[in-house]
Amino acid sequence: MPDPAVHREALTSRVIALTGATGFIGGVLAQRLEAEGWQVRALVRLSSVKPRLAGMVTQWVIGDLEDMDSLRRLVCGAEAIVHCAGAVRGASQDYFNRVNNAGVARLAQAATEHYPPPRFLMISSLAAREPDISPYAASKRQGEAALAATAKETDWTVFRPPAVYGPGDRELLPLLRWIGRGIALVPGAGHARRFSLLYVEDLAGAVIKWLESDGCGGDIFELHDDRSGGYTWGDVIKTIALLRARPVLRVRVPVTVAATLTRLNLMAAKTMGYAPMLTPGKLRELMHPDWVCDNTPFSKATGWKPQIPLEEGLLRTLGWHDES
Repeated sequence: MPDPAVHREALTSRVIALTGATGFIGGVLAQRLEAEGWQVRALVRLSSVKPRLAGMVTQWVIGDLEDMDSLRRLVCGAEAIVHCAGAVRGASQDYFNRVNNAGVARLAQAATEHYPPPRFLMISSLAAREPDISPYAASKRQGEAALAATAKETDWTVFRPPAVYGPGDRELLPLLRWIGRGIALVPGAGHARRFSLLYVEDLAGAVIKWLESDGCGGDIFELHDDRSGGYTWGDVIKTIALLRARPVLRVRVPVTVAATLTRLNLMAAKTMGYAPMLTPGKLRELMHPDWVCDNTPFSKATGWKPQIPLEEGLLRTLGWHDES
């Protein structure tokens, strides 16, 4: 059995080029990579640099996905690229494409300029499985295609996680908090839709397993928390109700009402210039009946197994883990 301390020391000089390190998933991953002994080099916009980030990663590279010079500095000498950055909010297909499609192509191009090129892991989304459902889903699918087309001899892999949750999440956490307070807003017939979930630390663990393994090149893997058949909103609500030891009031929002709200929000976003989350496309994603994953291929290829079940993940996410 290799000495873990020796293994960690050997990894110290190995560089991981990371995008999205100031975001929810990327931030957790940066900390996990450092804890495992990897040297992290992270791309960051100048406007996103904050004092609290100074000790989080080894090196910051100022730039963005539209700046080829900064991308070249990011990937130079890196053993692997982990691409977490992406647009999840937006009012137009062009905006999503600029980040989630063209940004991937530029990063992959920067990787191919080095020999041997670094391995490339793209954190995509399960939404890419249904590219016609929304502008976001289409851009993620196109980004995957751009990686495959541009990478050439690069050893590339795509992860398609489902909804990823955990402390610091800005997308799912507000809804979970409302359920934790005793009110659950469910659009339409929530019991008819099934979806998988994944705790953010388990996603980070999957990235570590990918870095430690080989033979995954050119593959697209789905990931989830090992719950066969996924969940319904009723399952999530019931679990939170049991954890809080109090009932949760379910408020069903008619689809027509939700659709009207998304259209109004989209119009307001275009008028006022902000990037909306609640849009007609996002509602179609929420209403899709099957977002259930199968992580068997990745587990077989790498030995990865998720560690955090829903109950534990919700306790940590809602900050109830340490409460007596």
